Amino acid sequence: MRLFDLIPAPYRLLAAGVLWAVLACGSAAIAWQVQDWRYGQQLEQQARLQTETLNQLALAAAAQQRAEQEKRVALEQQLSASEQTHYRVLSDAQRDQGRLRDRLATADLRLSVLLDATESASGCSVPATTPAGGVVHGPTRAQLDPAHAQRIVAITDTGDQGLIALKACQAYAKAVSR
Repeated sequence: MRLFDLIPAPYRLLAAGVLWAVLACGSAAIAWQVQDWRYGQQLEQQARLQTETLNQLALAAAAQQRAEQEKRVALEQQLSASEQTHYRVLSDAQRDQGRLRDRLATADLRLSVLLDATESASGCSVPATTPAGGVVHGPTRAQLDPAHAQRIVAITDTGDQGLIALKACQAYAKAVSR
């Protein structure tokens, strides 16, 4: 005889029900454990993918920042070179204008203007021909007073400086607008 046969039938039924309940709860617990394990793996995979995506975004942002910084440095170098060129051109023009003013002041150089030989109503007493001993051949010219020549040179100097500054501004605007 077996031990199971010694237990009365209602108790056997109750024991079988309890055993089935324990087995059912155990299998449910195992099912929950398996689901927990699977969801844990899915969450871990999602977290890893999110981390990789964030790392890629950070690398892309850093690369873009480096590229923008390189552009800025290149623009600064270009503007610096342009400024140096502008300064050199301006100082060369000022030096040349200074030499011209000095030559005019020492009478080493004279400014002259062409006269219209066909106009006789002006009342100008400038001779139509070159005086004897002169080496200038060609149209009739009149020499300007040195003070007037100095003023003309000063006006052209201011104009030259304005043109140089305008070119520098245009170069700057062109470089910055790229």
